[in-house]
Amino acid sequence: MKHHQTARRVVVETLHRLPAELRQAARQVPVCFEDFPADELVADGLDPGILGLFVGAPRHEHANAPGPPPQIILYVENILEESEEAGTTFGEEVRRTYLHELGHYLGLDEDALADRDLD
Repeated sequence: MKHHQTARRVVVETLHRLPAELRQAARQVPVCFEDFPADELVADGLDPGILGLFVGAPRHEHANAPGPPPQIILYVENILEESEEAGTTFGEEVRRTYLHELGHYLGLDEDALADRDLD
């Protein structure tokens, strides 16, 4: 649970550093913290080592979209392992993963995220 608390703190700090218009949009999507992806998701083809996941429709489609409401899920133990393997800090990886998934909520695709060094 210590890592969950740290991850929450990093997300809050990152949120506060966003420009005002992005901060307002970011507050609309909840962030959940789990250790690992659920077995059902992995069985459906999700990479068991995934760091984060955005579910639901992007912000510009949300009002009319069927399905689950938008949500960001950060997989804390996978992020910890990634930080150890990459030689980065846990906080850096949480921040980067959160911003990546937030980018999906804001409607950015993988290429746009890579252009922002968030791939």
